[in-house]
Amino acid sequence: MIHMKIEKLPSGSYRIRKMYKGQMYTVVFNEKPTQKEAMQAMAAEPDKIKSKKYHLTFTEAAQQYTETKEHVLSPKTVKEYLEIPSRLTDDFTNKPIYDITQIDIQKEINILAKTLAPKTIRNYHGFISSVLGMFRPEMNISTTLPQKIKNEPYIPTDEDIKRLLQAAQGSMFEIPIKLACYGLRRSEICSLTIDDLNGNTLAIDSAKVLDKNNQWVEKQTKTTASTREIVISPQLADLIREHGYIYKGHPNSITKHMNRLQDELNMPHFSLHKLRHYFASYMSSLNIPEADILEMGGWETDYVMKNVYRHTMKDKLKTSQDKASNALSKILF
Repeated sequence: MIHMKIEKLPSGSYRIRKMYKGQMYTVVFNEKPTQKEAMQAMAAEPDKIKSKKYHLTFTEAAQQYTETKEHVLSPKTVKEYLEIPSRLTDDFTNKPIYDITQIDIQKEINILAKTLAPKTIRNYHGFISSVLGMFRPEMNISTTLPQKIKNEPYIPTDEDIKRLLQAAQGSMFEIPIKLACYGLRRSEICSLTIDDLNGNTLAIDSAKVLDKNNQWVEKQTKTTASTREIVISPQLADLIREHGYIYKGHPNSITKHMNRLQDELNMPHFSLHKLRHYFASYMSSLNIPEADILEMGGWETDYVMKNVYRHTMKDKLKTSQDKASNALSKILF
C-alpha cells in the first residue's frame, strides 16, 4: 500500500503534495487526515483544477496572462493589456476560455472593425492570440484581419520647424521641442535631468510612462537600441544649463502647447513624435548612413526608416520627373 507523506505546517494545518504529469498538486487540511482521506483528496484534485480552469473566462485568463508578465513588460504595455478586455464585447470576454472557437474570434474582430482602425484591431487580435496561446497552446488561430491602410505620415517641413521654434522661444517648451528634433521620444525627454548632460552629450537611459494605475513612472528605455548617447549643439547645451533643467511640466502639456501654437500659426497639426520623423527625414537628406540614423534615433528596426525614406524618395522622384520633362520638352518642342 502506498503511503502519502503528510506534512504539518507552522500554521497547524496539514499538507500533502504530489507531482503528476509535470504538475505539482497540493491539498491542505485543517486537521490531520488519514491515509485514506489523503489518497481520496489527492485523487480528486486534478479534476477539480481542470474544472476550475475550464470555467475560466477570457477576462480572467487575460488578467492572469498579464500578471505573469507584469515585471518583464513595460508599465505602459501592462496598462494597455489590462485595458483591452474592457474594450471587447461582453459576450466574448465572459465566455469560458475553453469554449472560445475560431468563429468567436472572427466575429469579435468583425465587430471591432466597424469602429476601430486596422492597426488597433491587429494589436487587440495579437493580445487575444497570446492569451489563448498561453491557456490553449494547441489551438490553431487563423483570423482574417482588416486590410492595412497605407498611411502617408505628415512630416513637418523645415519652415514648419523654424516657425514653431520661433513661437516657442523663451517658453518652458522650447527645449523639449528642440530635443524632439534630435529624434528623442516624449517619454525620453520627460525623463531627462541636468545630470544626463555631459558637455554637449546627452545620455538617454530611461523613459517616463503611465503605469496601470495612471501614475507617471520612470522605466528603462523602450528598447535596448533606445539606450544611447546623442550629441546636441553647444547652443542647446548652454540653454539647458542656463535653465538648470530640461523639462519639469506634465508630458501632455507639450502636445497641448504645440497644438495651440500650430493654431496661432495656421499650420498643420502634428504631434511631438512627428519631429522624430522629421529628424530621420532630414538626416536622410544629408545622406547620413541609415545605420547611423537608426542608432541616433534609438530605432531597433528600420520600419520607420522605410516609411520616411518612401516619403523622401517621393519628393526626389517629383524633382526628377520635372527635370526629365523639362529636358524632353526642349527636344520635342
